[in-house]
Amino acid sequence: MYNLFVAVLAYLIGSISFAVIVSAFMGLDDPRSYGSRNPGATNVLRSGNKKAAILTLIGDAFKGWLAVWLVVRFGPRYGLGDAAIALAAIAVFLGHLYPVFFRFKGGKGVATAAGVLLAVNPILGVATLATWLIVAFFTRYSSLAALAAAVFAPLYYVFMFGPRIVALAILAMSVLLFWRHRANIAKLIAGKESRIGEKKTSGAVK
Repeated sequence: MYNLFVAVLAYLIGSISFAVIVSAFMGLDDPRSYGSRNPGATNVLRSGNKKAAILTLIGDAFKGWLAVWLVVRFGPRYGLGDAAIALAAIAVFLGHLYPVFFRFKGGKGVATAAGVLLAVNPILGVATLATWLIVAFFTRYSSLAALAAAVFAPLYYVFMFGPRIVALAILAMSVLLFWRHRANIAKLIAGKESRIGEKKTSGAVK
């Protein structure tokens, strides 16, 4: 019963789309209407409003962190351990990808995954974020940085803690992240992928 509660609560938390909410609050176009049409911080940045992009990034990361932290902090008193943490991680991530509040059309999960990893273990989260930052800095491709971080995140966890069930959850998140970036992968191969900071183009999908 507790595991079901964890899954539902985490999914609902993940379903809060900060890209859409922040954009609406700041009077910006719906991020699902321009650029990649992805409701995430990178696409919001294409609006030219850095503040909105930062708030979106923080919000999406925070919800991933919150869903897992609640289990880490309060789960033991209800007999919840690694299995519940893994469940919360997957559920909040799926909530972001397929939000019930926004017709199941969500983002690609990079910031939310980062928040999840920070809640699982701060060192794990920082190591994965460092991987993203290094790749993004040298290439200016947010998608490539996300894919690199997705590859290393489960490896970092196994190296630090061993092959536990949480590692499987992180691996599942990585696979889903690759799936959500399949169009970006094709554009990277074709040399047509948008770089970080490029402005939106109305009516065009980049």
